[in-house]
Parts: sequence; structure tokens; C-alpha cells
Amino acid sequence: MADLSRRSFLETGVALASSGLLASGMSDGEVVKRNGKEVSSMEKVRYAELLPHEFRVRLAERPVAYLPLGTLEWHGEHLPLGSDAIQSEELMVKCARRFGGIVMPPIHLGPDRTKPAGDGSMLVGMDYADSTTPPRRLDGSCYWTSQGLHLQIVDAILEQLKRAGFRAVFADGHGPSRWSWVANIEEREARYGMQLLGVTKDIAKDWRSQVDHAARNETSLMLHYRADLVDLSRLPKSNDEKPQGVGGEDPRNATLAYGRECAEVSIRLVGELLRKAGLL
Repeated sequence: MADLSRRSFLETGVALASSGLLASGMSDGEVVKRNGKEVSSMEKVRYAELLPHEFRVRLAERPVAYLPLGTLEWHGEHLPLGSDAIQSEELMVKCARRFGGIVMPPIHLGPDRTKPAGDGSMLVGMDYADSTTPPRRLDGSCYWTSQGLHLQIVDAILEQLKRAGFRAVFADGHGPSRWSWVANIEEREARYGMQLLGVTKDIAKDWRSQVDHAARNETSLMLHYRADLVDLSRLPKSNDEKPQGVGGEDPRNATLAYGRECAEVSIRLVGELLRKAGLL
């Protein structure tokens, strides 16, 4: 990844360079601990990057897969279209380095609410949110699939993860995909014989990752994970002008520090889920 220029830091409103922080939100000297041992913050945990011998070692140590549920979707003028996948994958990479396990490539297709527009086109998700005035097709959204197809895609992934030797899967990300995952955990556990974990009701009230849409929470998380992809200067300068297609607290109040705090709370909750499931 190219080094970020001072100008790009200023554009995001975050003075990262002087603090030695990288675009990923980690300092170049950061380490985490797993099983009492220090683990590099750059440890390979993504399924697609592992060599077979590395895969065997990680699977034997902790047969847990993480499945990021993403989209290619409008996230305001200030965030990238792949924000859902970026946030969920980054969170899971940190979880895998701290607790063990392997991170699957994100799914960029997902279900969402729909309704026909007056011109005969279809409006999806944030296209007709209260913050989108008038309701319209927002630029860049390219992710929608039916609930039925989404279920089939996830089923196929679970089938292959079981075949590969995993005993458990944690999935999260895009809101409607999250809700679909949680709603089907019990049935899928019975069908596949694996432990399936997600943002269920027992942790939902405390969960702090991707709990709005391109607003303060997601914008702060993106500043923490990938500040190089955030451009706060694209947001309206006047507080009287509300950002379009954004749901939640004002993203102009986002900070990297708040993003780091939200991420850490959610990482700890994943650890609690894994412990309760007897996986740690």
C-alpha cells in the first residue's frame, strides 16, 4: 500500500502521520497476544493468502472461520463503495490474529429491502431511506440479490468450510445479511453440525461495529481501518445540510479514536462468543 501523503491526512481531518499510524489503523510496532504468546500484527490469516502448510497449522490450532458479509453499496460521498466488506474483514482479521482462525474472502452480494420507483426502476436499501431526498438510485450500489439466492450462497460456503475441516463459523457485516445469518443459525447448525456465531440478541445491545449506515460509527471505523479511503471533505460543510443516504449520527463527528474504541469492544465480544462456545 502506498504511503499516505500529508495532504491526504489533512483531507480526512486526521493527523495520523505524526502518531506513526498506518492506513490500517495499526502502528507499525503493534503486537497482539494469543495463547500467551506475542503475535505479529501482520500475521497471515486470510484464507486466500495461506499456503497449504500454513492452512494446516492454523486449522489445527483453531478450526474457526470468519465470514465477512459485504456489499458494493453507496456509503455517502465520503466512504468507499466496499465499506461493508472492508470493515467486517478488518474486524475479523484482528479477531483471527488475537484468537486464532482463518478469514474467508468477503461476500459482496447481499439481500436488502426493495420497492419499485415511479419510473419503473427498482429502489434498493438506502435508495429510499428517510435521509435520501428525493428517493432515487444512489450511485455505485451493485450488490443486491434475493434472499433465496443469498441463503444458497451462504449454504454453499458452509458446506465447503465443513468439508475443509472447520468446526465453527462467525459471520457479520452488512445489516440485512447479518439479520439473515442470525435468523438461520439454529437450522444451519442442525444441518451442518458446526457451531455458528454472529451478532445475536445476547450481544447485539453491546455490539459496536457497523451499527449505522455511513454515519459516525461506520465513518469512524473506516478512519481506524483505512483512513486512506475516507474523504470527509466530500461531506456538506454546513451542519444545516444533511448528508444524503446516511443513517445515524452525523459522520462529520467521526474520529479515528472512536473507531478504534468501537472495534475493540466488538473484538472482545467475539472473544466472549468463542469462549462460551468452548472454542478458546
